[in-house]
Amino acid sequence: MAHYFRCDDENAIVETTCGKVKGYLWDDLTVFKGIPYATAKRFQKAVEPEPWEGVKDASNFGYVCPLLTKTKPNGELGVPHRYWISDEDCLNLNIWTPGCDSKKRPVIVWLHGGAYAFGSAIEHQAYDGDNLSRYGDFVVVTVNHRLNILGYLDVSSLGPEYCHSANNGTLDLVMALKWIHTNISGFGGDPGNVTIFGQSGGGGKVAALMQTPAADGLYHKAVIMSGTVTHRFLGCEGDGTAIVEALTEHLNLASAKELATVPHELLKIAYNEISVKLQEKGEYIGQAPLKDDDFSGFIDEAPMRQETLDIPVMIGTVFGEFSAFVPAGADRLHMSEDEAIEILKAELGEDGVREMLPLFRTAYPERPIYDLLCLDSQFRPDTQFFIKERARAGAKIYSYLFCQDMNMDHGSVPAHCADVPYFFGNTDMVPQTQQEGVKELEEKMLSALTAFAKTGKPDTDLLPAWPSSTADAEACMIFKDNCEVRVNHDRELIPLHQKYIVPYSQKIFQIMMEKLQH
Repeated sequence: MAHYFRCDDENAIVETTCGKVKGYLWDDLTVFKGIPYATAKRFQKAVEPEPWEGVKDASNFGYVCPLLTKTKPNGELGVPHRYWISDEDCLNLNIWTPGCDSKKRPVIVWLHGGAYAFGSAIEHQAYDGDNLSRYGDFVVVTVNHRLNILGYLDVSSLGPEYCHSANNGTLDLVMALKWIHTNISGFGGDPGNVTIFGQSGGGGKVAALMQTPAADGLYHKAVIMSGTVTHRFLGCEGDGTAIVEALTEHLNLASAKELATVPHELLKIAYNEISVKLQEKGEYIGQAPLKDDDFSGFIDEAPMRQETLDIPVMIGTVFGEFSAFVPAGADRLHMSEDEAIEILKAELGEDGVREMLPLFRTAYPERPIYDLLCLDSQFRPDTQFFIKERARAGAKIYSYLFCQDMNMDHGSVPAHCADVPYFFGNTDMVPQTQQEGVKELEEKMLSALTAFAKTGKPDTDLLPAWPSSTADAEACMIFKDNCEVRVNHDRELIPLHQKYIVPYSQKIFQIMMEKLQH
């Protein structure tokens, strides 16, 4: 069937605070790409872009943030990627809307993954907002911002204009939310109903915005997918004094202030050469939010801000996360329990298997016991802590765990990013999701996200009743072929898993890093 398309001087033109932008009509949606929401000098806080005359073309994706290392394509069957032109002038966003009218639709703002150093708003093909916009009658916005040393490196010693440099990447997102608050009504959106939504590093950015006072009032709901981590995990402590001095010396600059103007390629090479040595000494090297006046800190170094307790949160992880990048072997679903137990003992120790196996059978009765080896205990513990602390403070929080196996290697446990295409309604774009029942699960997850973005509750007739969690009872929606809510199902298991998985984690770390895609 042919698509409907229009791009002319009569359609898809919207007036913004800086001037008119022209997108295009695609079937029943209107699409805008690469709209600048701010501009910034290197290491300085972003400001509003200069107004333009005439009509700006918004039919092409904008620049994405330059990375520090070359991306090695891999894992495309599970996470199909799209690579794009990069430049420091990367503060832009993309919009999918059912109509540039006065309907005041809920707005969903997607923050991409890749920790705080990699990725882009268009990197995953499954980030396309078409189906999510269409299904939920949403205005979907995806955002590019500064990453790595451009967005998260403390160079405040260079002068007062650089005082925000440690958290500029997050403050870029604040500028995007301000732009949305001011302009989204022209695109058919409701500035009073904005959900921030992200996975992995994007989920971390959602959590970081909740700890950023400047973002208050600019969003009303939050979805955190596999993104709850601690400052200990990120290793972001101290300040930038040592790295600024080292970069200046390594580049043979007359003044440290030249770091703001040296060609990016030279700056990147120098950083990559010196940061490893500094990190070995325990020095700060940036690339993640740093606790300061802009950012009140991660969950393990600062309390949750009282100003955010009225924000409903939906939060979850994936069963396998990073461990699932290690091949489990073709016999996973067919090996005998005795064979599986011998493997588990070899990797987790006899004590570990004796203590954990009964808990695993109770928590996941539908899974082969071999999957104990693939269980995530990286994101899940911090997510459990986040849920407990937020519920204890009186906030509404809804927990989920994505457990749908992938259609690879005779059926492998779900890995990091596996839930993204389901929430976007884009499973058709991902080879590993092609299996019986996938569209039914996709609709259930889309339905829950739609309800949450509209009302703050993931209530839908397609799922069992899903109550908010309390400090004592985590009500976790298990997303799989037959969805169900389990209460505290892995509360005892996860701490033990953290204890016994360490030797195995060290063993597979190199394999994981080679296979990991953000």
